Amino acid sequence: MAHVRILMATRNGVRHLDAQLASILAQDHGDWSLRVSDDGSQDGTRQRLADWAAAHPGREVRVSEGPGRGAAANFLSLIREAGDGGAWLALSDQDDVWHPDRLTRALSMLGRGAGAGVYCSRTVLVDEAGRPLRESRRHPRGLGFGNALVQNVMAGNTMVIEPVMARVLGRTAGAALAARNGAGVAHHDWWIYLLASGIGARLIHDDRPGLDYRQHGANEMGASDGLRRAGARLGMLTDGRWSDWIGGNLEALEAVAGRLTPEARALADRFRAWRAGEGRFADLYRAGVRRQTRAGDAVLWAMAATGRLRA
Repeated sequence: MAHVRILMATRNGVRHLDAQLASILAQDHGDWSLRVSDDGSQDGTRQRLADWAAAHPGREVRVSEGPGRGAAANFLSLIREAGDGGAWLALSDQDDVWHPDRLTRALSMLGRGAGAGVYCSRTVLVDEAGRPLRESRRHPRGLGFGNALVQNVMAGNTMVIEPVMARVLGRTAGAALAARNGAGVAHHDWWIYLLASGIGARLIHDDRPGLDYRQHGANEMGASDGLRRAGARLGMLTDGRWSDWIGGNLEALEAVAGRLTPEARALADRFRAWRAGEGRFADLYRAGVRRQTRAGDAVLWAMAATGRLRA
């Protein structure tokens, strides 16, 4: 049975932490340990974790101080410490509820192939009280590097990473943390999607939901479904943040370019050159730089036409 290191980033999450810990304990894959990086919680999260660890002395539970630079850096610091040894990794938010077979299903699907791989799944969106709202959306165009350059569709809270990919992520986390003058890449899961697709890893997006994804005002991002979320994300696209995030991703990617496939390296170079003012966006689009829907493509083209994607 494969041992899985569960990596949880916390910050003031005590309100929903018990439900998440209970769902982890209820996994039908029993061989796991828990590593938590806490980013300065002031609400009793650290004490709740200590109490839970004491109540389950047979479980390996480690809690460390986070870097205090946001969720992406918190997760990346965990991955850098835990992934370099080549373990199975499962990422965990502090306020979801895992379905009992989440780990078993991910390990089974990843185990059907060889080499580096990342698993993610759809989720059941629930409100703050845990009442189901709907299932998360599908991604009809599939996963790939051209999509990863401009969109993240692999939800970090559903990710399970096999050991080869975990080792790559552990050894490249420093580049991701150093991007944007030390601010780091904006989203750890986007970085994982980008790097994994760029090195030619197996990417699995399970159509069956693996957890309940709690939606509330304190979500770092939240699901993209719904008018309020869509409006917030549109603001991110148009106010310069999205372009800055893409720039940070490309900067980190350039630092590890030797790991990319020749095709991914060439496409990243073309995208980088276009952002600097060379060539036509139409050529990038034909090469596969696109989002998951026609509506998303329309936004992408509008951003390109108005210069909001330029460096």
